[in-house]
Amino acid sequence: MLRDALQGLTVLDFTQIAAGPTCTMLLADMGARVVKVEPPEGELGRTLGPAWVGEDSALYHGFNRGKLGVCLDLKHPDSQAIVRRMVAEADVLIESMRPGVMARLGLGYEALADANPALVYCSISAYGQQGPYADRAGVDGILQADSGLMSLIGLPGAPPCKVQAPVVDVVTGYMACMSILAKLQARQRDGLGGHLDVSLMNSALALQQSSITSYLRDGQRPSPIGSAAPYAAPNEAFQTADGWIMVAAYNGNRWQRLCGVLGHAEWVEDARFVSSAQRVRHRSEMQAALNAVFITQPTAHWLRVLRGADILCAKVADYDDLLEHPQLLENGMLAGVEHPRHGNLRTLGFPVNSAEAAATPYRPAPDLGEHSRSVLRGLAFSEAEIDAFSSSGALREG
Repeated sequence: MLRDALQGLTVLDFTQIAAGPTCTMLLADMGARVVKVEPPEGELGRTLGPAWVGEDSALYHGFNRGKLGVCLDLKHPDSQAIVRRMVAEADVLIESMRPGVMARLGLGYEALADANPALVYCSISAYGQQGPYADRAGVDGILQADSGLMSLIGLPGAPPCKVQAPVVDVVTGYMACMSILAKLQARQRDGLGGHLDVSLMNSALALQQSSITSYLRDGQRPSPIGSAAPYAAPNEAFQTADGWIMVAAYNGNRWQRLCGVLGHAEWVEDARFVSSAQRVRHRSEMQAALNAVFITQPTAHWLRVLRGADILCAKVADYDDLLEHPQLLENGMLAGVEHPRHGNLRTLGFPVNSAEAAATPYRPAPDLGEHSRSVLRGLAFSEAEIDAFSSSGALREG
């Protein structure tokens, strides 16, 4: 099963908040030993609430399950020696500092690859390791704006909007995980690691594959159109008597069936609506016609009628609805993580073969420095050495 696929792999995690922690959480979910290295004040993600789990944010727990926690002051002269000994035993190192910071600490790719040529070293940054923006910091919202993604979101004439969930961060974590696994596969052939340059900017652009490709072809700049898809219609949300319903009825004769169940068979022959392309051109007229019918009945009625006609549809759900979603429960995607002090913490589990994955308990996110001593002990540091590092301030124990 996937939950033990990476057993025997050791990963050093020098990341924080969401993109890097997403990547390393996925690797931990698949069985890798992930050692999360935090500064004495803890990673920034611990402070980003609400909600809270004890003194740490729920966000921190949501992105860091299954990891071992080591706390090091990387500015302390002893820390470099500690990290180098850890790197000698590691397969992968992931960092999300601004380009150049790890090198100034003596922990850049070139320095560590000399000691361990098989090391897969993944750098996650806002814009990439080279170029005019390489030294700029950036977070999810900044990249949603700078990549053009925010220009697609919202309603015409409304202020700019972004996706509240940090989609750029999360997809960057998946990109990093994918690239690491590919590099590990290549390493089996040549024995060599390498430096992976993963950026929020490139990931944000990849999210826009369809819209940017269309723009490059016809030069038509996209603009916000609410819930609608710019390439198909109807493929958008309509207001019902008690909520909203998303309807996709643009292919497979679904438009004709939709006209039938709505009691307007004449729309099938209407020149404005005879094809998806025509309906895109005349979207406002189509929306007005459909909304006038959908508003007359509650969501449950339309779900029953449309599904009976094999028309793709869904209630526009809120999170209360989501927790009652039968497929969420069946998939086992809503996972429980047992924490020794805070009890059962509910979060989302590993998304592939999720029910099978949920059968293996998830381990909680580490407290700051919780495993500092045990990790170093496992890397053949003596008790005297660990005591000395702790006394000097290079190492903090939980």
